[in-house]
Amino acid sequence: GLDIEDDIDDILQQIGSAQHTLLPMYKQKIDNIIGILHLRSVGKLIQVEKLNKASIIQETMEPYFIPESTPLHTQLFNFQNKKLRMAMVVDEYGAVQGLVTLEDILEEIVGEFTTDLAASNKEIHEQGEGVFLIGGSASIRDINRILSWDLDSSGAKTLNGLLTEILQSIPDFAVGIELDGYYAEIVQVKDKVIRTVKMWKSDSAPVA
Repeated sequence: GLDIEDDIDDILQQIGSAQHTLLPMYKQKIDNIIGILHLRSVGKLIQVEKLNKASIIQETMEPYFIPESTPLHTQLFNFQNKKLRMAMVVDEYGAVQGLVTLEDILEEIVGEFTTDLAASNKEIHEQGEGVFLIGGSASIRDINRILSWDLDSSGAKTLNGLLTEILQSIPDFAVGIELDGYYAEIVQVKDKVIRTVKMWKSDSAPVA
């Protein structure tokens, strides 16, 4: 998480090296959660040259708290109902114990996103409203076949290969990529391989 009491340069350095698109922001200690910051908001602030502590706080989303005893399926329902991707887990005394993401819950319930598509067909997960979480090792042909998409399959064979080819490097943290008629948001990079990607058609942008 990010401590808003830190120096602005330290905060920016932490944002730059973040492995996730959503970061909890707190004041001095993790129990004092201010809000949840989406890295996409930071990008907007950079573009308009208004990157300071006040503007960062203004861009944070209200944190969502769940008891640590909440069953996984209840957490998943709450995430879907509230259109959330992250929640802070608290104990019976209200102390923050950690955080849980939508991806964490889905991995617990249905297994790793990057399972071999041919073996279990779990590379592609619909999140609703035309948005999909896709494993980086999914083949372009399978994605096109299952989703009736038209991604370029003339070169790279997998989604990881296609995105790496476009970027010409492995990203250190989440980035968004405009494809021909599609948008890809890299969610997870591990061992120098793009593991999970959030994708949708450009004409069906997600709500959040």
